[in-house]
Amino acid sequence: MDLRRVSSARIEEHGWVAVPRSQAKLLAEREDPQESTAMKVEDISLPKSELVQAVTRYARENLPEETFNHSMRVFYYGQAIATQHFPDWSYSHETYLLTCLLHDIGTTDHNLAATQLSFEFYGALLAFNLLKDHEAPRSQSESVCEAIIRHQDLGETGMITTIGALTHFATLLDNAGANPELVHKGTIENVVREYPRNGWTACFAATVKQEIMLKPWCHSTAIDGFEDKIRGNKLMEPYD
Repeated sequence: MDLRRVSSARIEEHGWVAVPRSQAKLLAEREDPQESTAMKVEDISLPKSELVQAVTRYARENLPEETFNHSMRVFYYGQAIATQHFPDWSYSHETYLLTCLLHDIGTTDHNLAATQLSFEFYGALLAFNLLKDHEAPRSQSESVCEAIIRHQDLGETGMITTIGALTHFATLLDNAGANPELVHKGTIENVVREYPRNGWTACFAATVKQEIMLKPWCHSTAIDGFEDKIRGNKLMEPYD
């Protein structure tokens, strides 16, 4: 692929549009901010291509139930956020779902111990190779890979893709209760009913603690007090 010869429509299809990495800036720059309204899982279309079905099977087989459910909540929260707060964003919903399904594949006990790489970097490599094996378009595979690598890359400077920004918003909501105004309480309750947390807060906090113990250089250390932020998730406490 020669990026100089790729059409803008093809680039945008898989979320390759630059938006501010800063969540505060993204929210401040909305032209017509709206209050969140309740949505149900059935209100949000779930892509069902052969590729999605294959990756979903892989995720179910390789992720603990708690992590699989988290991945699905991230998809539905992200779609609700995009629909109600960034309606002008154009991206492949399939590509976003693939990102959600695979973004934490590096956190399994086997994968944490299999490499010296930080979990999101190793997970991105696994995801890229999986999608390549299933003959996904390279632009799509790279979009998923980029978003997974950067899904803990928080900050106030620079840019990120739309897929990456959505993953930031949705993972931070589910893991730390950040920006609660972006998703209506009714949406959270419906999504959690379909994909229960089952003690996700303690589960993910333990994973972060384990990674830092195994790899004190890991990228999870870039978020100050990350484990404490997870355990302090008051928004999701009633559902844990």
